[in-house]
Amino acid sequence: MKPLSSCFLYGIVDLGYVAVDRVATVTAELLQGGVDVLQLRAKEYSKQDVVRCAAAMLPLTRRFGVPLILNDYPDLLRQVDAEGCHVGQEDGSISEAREMAGRSCIVGRSTHSMEQATAAQKEGADYVGFGPLFPTGTKPSAKAIGLTGIRTVHEQVQLPIFCIGGVNLENLEEILRAGARRVCIVSDLLLASDVAKQTAEVKAALTGRAK
Repeated sequence: MKPLSSCFLYGIVDLGYVAVDRVATVTAELLQGGVDVLQLRAKEYSKQDVVRCAAAMLPLTRRFGVPLILNDYPDLLRQVDAEGCHVGQEDGSISEAREMAGRSCIVGRSTHSMEQATAAQKEGADYVGFGPLFPTGTKPSAKAIGLTGIRTVHEQVQLPIFCIGGVNLENLEEILRAGARRVCIVSDLLLASDVAKQTAEVKAALTGRAK
């Protein structure tokens, strides 16, 4: 399984964009394109749906050595053999998430400011999402924080930081110039005419910078 320190591209199979019957297909395309971490995001769906979708994804993510993360629902890690969960600012503490999971696992935290990112590090998160950098259809009510804090948050937080929110292949270079090392991309990958190709192009841009 890839360690988070070697992960640069975080993908999300978001059921707001992906039909349930296409979860396995899209998962395979993202993995073929080179995604390093993959999250299942199923807002407005039942826990049973999350379990079923995760069961379809796990054989694929395991084959590629890619961690599978459940958005929310740390308790489902007692049923689902995924590698971790991701929690928001209003989802309780990192320690509570680990307790709900009932086992050792990755726990990531959404953060929207320097203060939240440093707090996540102090409470033991394994990684943080930092954003939204730009307005995004994935979370239309979220206020964009821009690019100015990226370099500073990397200086203050030693965890893997995945910049998120309106990130796409077109603006990726600008985000990397602002100090980002890792990104999370949703709609730009999921809505691409060729998901695997788009993912591969993003990954090449990221790893080229990392070298």
